[in-house]
Amino acid sequence: MSKPINNRNELKKFRKQLRNNATPAENTLWQFLKNKQLEGRKFRRQFSVGNYILDFYCTTEKLCIELDGAGHYNDAQLEYDEERTLFLNNLGIRVIRFENKEVFEALESVLECIKNAFENGD
Repeated sequence: MSKPINNRNELKKFRKQLRNNATPAENTLWQFLKNKQLEGRKFRRQFSVGNYILDFYCTTEKLCIELDGAGHYNDAQLEYDEERTLFLNNLGIRVIRFENKEVFEALESVLECIKNAFENGD
């Protein structure tokens, strides 16, 4: 039997730590994604796929939302993010990224961008 790819047990503790120590931007965006508030889509926080933990994931849309802070803007992190995106894309998962500051400065625009990424009808 093959090893599961989503929410593997060995990442459970780390996923929980990330949920419990979310960034202010993650907490803010979560207030608008939880409980199917955005177009009736169910999002999960800190959902893992393979060895990667996604900030937010909508299974019906196969859509990953990532929030990037200052730590994402160095060569090593950019390369890691690119590899991660390729891995997810190869599984049919689309990835959209926002800078943390966008959540605070242009939340409506962020939410609109997420809605525009939905492919499956209501």
